[in-house]
Amino acid sequence: MKIIRSRTLSSKWIKTRILLRNEILRSFVPDTRLYNESNLLYMLNKHTMVYVKPVNGTFGQGVIRVEKLSAGRFNFRIGTTSRTYTTYRELFHSLKNVKLNRAYLIQKGIRLLTYRGRIFDIRVMVQKNASDRWETTGYIGRVAHPKKIVTNFHNSGKPLPLEILLGDHIRETEKKEYIDKLSRLGLKIAKQFSKTHSGYKEIGVDIGLDRTLKPWILEVNTAPDPFIFNQLKDKRMFNKALRLARLRGRFIARKRTKRR
Repeated sequence: MKIIRSRTLSSKWIKTRILLRNEILRSFVPDTRLYNESNLLYMLNKHTMVYVKPVNGTFGQGVIRVEKLSAGRFNFRIGTTSRTYTTYRELFHSLKNVKLNRAYLIQKGIRLLTYRGRIFDIRVMVQKNASDRWETTGYIGRVAHPKKIVTNFHNSGKPLPLEILLGDHIRETEKKEYIDKLSRLGLKIAKQFSKTHSGYKEIGVDIGLDRTLKPWILEVNTAPDPFIFNQLKDKRMFNKALRLARLRGRFIARKRTKRR
């Protein structure tokens, strides 16, 4: 299978600024600032827990969770490594040694809902259909590995049907309405991106739910992978997402040549 890369926007900072231009979407965007020593201390004092992410990064690589604990202590966790410090200066100095050699941003930490004690978030797939209109084509939950802070499938996360993950948090009779709400949010985000970047034909929106069930836009991927939906037993979302991706020239199957 030949993979054709579509037009992408990798900067999380630029994508955040695009979202903030929309008055409605602004309320779903966690407080975000560029990484430096003073901004990190400010964000920790304000939110207690934050995520430090590479501005340009994929698959959850390089993501660090930083927390302000009681008694003036600080903690950070990356991958399966966790360290605690008694002063902010010690924390910041140590972060220099674990960060990747690239620009970072700081995002307000969301206390995500859990499934069997593991945090999860949601990927919503939005694509332009054959009529060139935006359409939500898929949604799936992603459960983090028990020892990790990220949910990405490529970082040991486990994809599961969203209906199952919502089971402990939303009544059965309210699930469809709530998922429809998330689908509409995905459409609003796609349309907002179209205002400044008209060339995009598909996006993947990562959404986190806090304990009040409020959705937060954690990230927007402009080259989403439809193959995560192949992890579901029901293949309808996968088949549709892949068909529309191929319509845009991505994931084209190579033609086999006949042997003589």
